[in-house]
Formats: sequence, C-alpha cells, structure tokens
Amino acid sequence: MDGRVDAEGRLEALRGELRGYCYRMLGSAFEAEDAVQETMIRAWRSLDRFEERSSLRSWAYRIATNVCLDALAAGKRRALPMDLSGPTSGATSPGAPLEARVWIEPYPADPEAVAVADESVRLAFVAALQHLPPRQRATLLLREVLGFSAAEVADLHGSSVASVNSALQRARATLAARRTPADGPAAAPSDPVTGALADRYADAFSRFDMEELNMLLHVDATLSLPPYTLWMRGVNDIRAWLTGPAIGCRGSRLIPTVANGSPAFGQYRPSPDGTGFDPWALQVVDIHADRVTGISFFRDTARLFPAFGLPARVEA
Repeated sequence: MDGRVDAEGRLEALRGELRGYCYRMLGSAFEAEDAVQETMIRAWRSLDRFEERSSLRSWAYRIATNVCLDALAAGKRRALPMDLSGPTSGATSPGAPLEARVWIEPYPADPEAVAVADESVRLAFVAALQHLPPRQRATLLLREVLGFSAAEVADLHGSSVASVNSALQRARATLAARRTPADGPAAAPSDPVTGALADRYADAFSRFDMEELNMLLHVDATLSLPPYTLWMRGVNDIRAWLTGPAIGCRGSRLIPTVANGSPAFGQYRPSPDGTGFDPWALQVVDIHADRVTGISFFRDTARLFPAFGLPARVEA
C-alpha cells in the first residue's frame, strides 16, 4: 500500500511537465489539461500492473503519448494565421472568425513544468511542430526537449532505435525547412533588457504612440489576430491596422503576464459607456534582440483570461 501511495505521489509530481508535453503535442492548453487528466486516470487504473521495467516517468510519458496520439487521430492540426494564408494590408477588415479549435492557443506560465520557458514552447515552434506527423512530433519532443535516450523512446513507442533515429532526422529536416531568420533565439521575460522593452511596448501601446511603436518594431514584424485568418507583416501595415480597423484599441489598459515563455498582456479596451475597460485580447509579444518581432492578439478572452489569472474587467 505504501508503495502505491509513493508511486501516486511521484505521478502527481509529473503533472506539470506532462502538461507542457501535451501542449506541444496538441497546440492547445485546454486540450493538454484534458490529456493530462486522462493520462493520470489511465496511470492510476494501471498502477498495480506497473512492473518497473522502465522508470515511472518513462511509463507516464508512454501513456501521455498514446493519449495525445489518440486525440490527433482525426488528422486535424492547429495553426497560426501565417500557416493558412499570406499577409494582408493593414487596412483590411478581419472578416469572419474561424472556430476556436483551428488555432494554436497560448500557454500560461507553469512553474511546475520542465523547460516551458525555453524555445520549445514559443508559439512559432509549437506551430511548426504541428506540421510533423504525430509520432515524429512525439519523438522529437521526447528526444530533444525532454532528454529521453533513443533506447527509451524506442521502448516507449514499441519500435527500434534505428526507427527512432530516422524519425528524429526527418523531424529535424522538416523544422529546419520551416525556420525563418525571425525564429532566432528569443530572450526570456525575466531578462532585464527584454523586460524593459516589454514595458516600453506596453506604455507606447497604451498611449497609442505610433512613433514609439515604430521604433520598437522590427522592420519585418508580424501581427496576427486569431480567430481571424488576418495577419500582416511590416511596420507600415501594422501601423495602418492600428490606426484604421483597430482604432478602438486607443486608450487600452494592458496588464502584464507571461505566455509561451514570452512577455504577454491582457488588453482591455475602453468600454462604450466610459465606466471602465472591457477584455479584448491576450497579446503575446515576441522579442528578439532589441526589437519586437511579432504580436499575436488572441481574442478568446472568455477562456483565456481566467486561465492567465486576468480580471474579467478593469474599472476606471
């Protein structure tokens, strides 16, 4: 009995890192939470049959991988707007939204998870992962993010070391082909320079100071707006969108948080009755070197703001 209690405790201690793994596999923080819960249920039910031929961690990841592969069996993959269409003019209307399950979702900071603040959880990397076949995706994550050996992954998949190495090579080639110059190493929000730049961005956006924003943006910066396919590239089009279709953002309040290892902000636009500020988007800001290279406005505030601990409304 004591052994089972100990094993249950060790399983529970893995919940945070399993959540990060399932998020990378599925591209959705909410689906990842469901996958981890299903993993735990399957593990608890099978714990008496765990023979310790492998580590408990490896065994838990085998179950989590199978849960994710089951979830991905329908063949649908999540994406960012850049994966679905070309850039548009900043004067373009967003058009009709697509359903929520199409999109890569932002991931809240998780102090329990392993390696969630590194490059492997950035939005662009998670989006690129979705282009890999699910088993290749799992192989790359298990080998290169989580540090499992080729032999451990082979045992986990029920395959050979040679097949694991082959899958890893193909996965690396696919990701390399999708990499752009803007996908270079991004600084963490805790980095002082990044923090100062994020503060400058938030201040400039709140004041709607277009000149300051222009100085902060990389010349090829992108802006996207899930659940709309609309996205744009370049300072001029971003400015045209902010001062045109998005003029209602003027006077917004921004509350800082962290998403996908990047600075993020809950954006609240002035309410029509002038009594406060209503939730409008979760902004995830990618910063490379000394410039903002990407801004993603996630509009699903009803689900995202509670997940990020952001208030439902900001009073005047």
